[in-house]
Amino acid sequence: MTTLRSTQSRDPEICLTQYLPRDVTRSVLGHRRVTMVLDIADHGTWTVRVDEGAVTHIRGAVPHPTCIVRTDANTLCDLLTGRASVADAFLAGSLQVRGSMTTVLTIGGTLAPDAALPTRARARETSAYGVHTGYLEAGDPDNPPVVLLHGLGANNTSMLPVLAALAPDHRVLCPDMPGFGSSATPSWQYTPEMLHRWLRAFLDAVDARGGAVIGHSLGGRVGLELALRDPDAVSGLVLLCPAMAFRRRRRLAALARVFPVDLARLPIVVPPALLHTAARAGLRALFADPESVPRHWYQAAADEWELSLRHAARRRALGSALLGLYLDEPFGATGLWDRIAALQPPTLFLWGDADSLVPAAFARHVTDTVPTATTAILPNCGHVPQFELPATTLRLIREHLATVPGSRRRVPRRSPRPSIPERHRRRSTAANTDRTA
Repeated sequence: MTTLRSTQSRDPEICLTQYLPRDVTRSVLGHRRVTMVLDIADHGTWTVRVDEGAVTHIRGAVPHPTCIVRTDANTLCDLLTGRASVADAFLAGSLQVRGSMTTVLTIGGTLAPDAALPTRARARETSAYGVHTGYLEAGDPDNPPVVLLHGLGANNTSMLPVLAALAPDHRVLCPDMPGFGSSATPSWQYTPEMLHRWLRAFLDAVDARGGAVIGHSLGGRVGLELALRDPDAVSGLVLLCPAMAFRRRRRLAALARVFPVDLARLPIVVPPALLHTAARAGLRALFADPESVPRHWYQAAADEWELSLRHAARRRALGSALLGLYLDEPFGATGLWDRIAALQPPTLFLWGDADSLVPAAFARHVTDTVPTATTAILPNCGHVPQFELPATTLRLIREHLATVPGSRRRVPRRSPRPSIPERHRRRSTAANTDRTA
């Protein structure tokens, strides 16, 4: 790995000239045109331009870039030389993003390709169930696979804390589900049943069948559907505030069934600034303590949300997925609650006691119906535990994966994690919190 020692070598212009790759045609950037403005503290700005695989940089900023990165010279040079990944820097707060976080991760995945950096997330593409699917891959490809599924309205960047934590021990695959992020937007009814078909095809396409699945919100519901319909496809599940079929609150179901979801394709007349403000307010409402999450994460997530809502097809996918969750049948032959008792893979359910979207009261029903599952309620936590309580959430994930057959790292860890205590496996429990900034 390259080491930069001198003060001169930390100059952004020198680092960009020496270490910025010039040809990325073999990456997904080989067929894209993007611009990234680098705002380097105390050093000024640079623009990195990618034009169908050819990479150039110039001093100064261009108008209307695809994304803006604010960082310092040391972090920039660490990224260029493979001493840190974009995920590491973003989570540590030394790198802030405006605009397309997806683009920043994609470019970051091409930097210092020979450096051994497990948390580097490489952007890849495949076809699954006939859908062009974008995904991130990190970690050693020989390690056990873990698939991360994002929630409703989000994309794979919302799973970065989990990706960074598991990449040293696993092959981590983090797709954008159809209709979201960098994946295509087929004119589907975005129900859990339809999305599980895509997920099963994705596992086959990336040779991850039989791996563990970690899903947040909508992603948790899709992972659960796969485990119920094809238990051999999943070795274990971790479900973060999973969207569950409402047992009540179904008074509007008849109206929802006839709602014309294509209305979501109509243009949005809200000014971008107001849309961004509303997105930030909505994101803050997902947390029990909004101040526990760094401000730059809200900005990046709100920008991704705003970019997504500019596209009619993505608005339709969002509306259809929302209807699909609301109309998810609780009982009957296809009902979730009448089928969940047959859940086979070892499963960890994590709930936030202050979740305004998916009530933690579901934990009691899960415990009663699936007594073999692990159920934990996180105190003072909202709907996004991987960002609000990352230390506790990631500890519980690691402990659960240690109990899942075939999910352990093939090379022994230096500091093995203890397995989940028996009391976690047999009854619902409130997990200890451990906030990190």
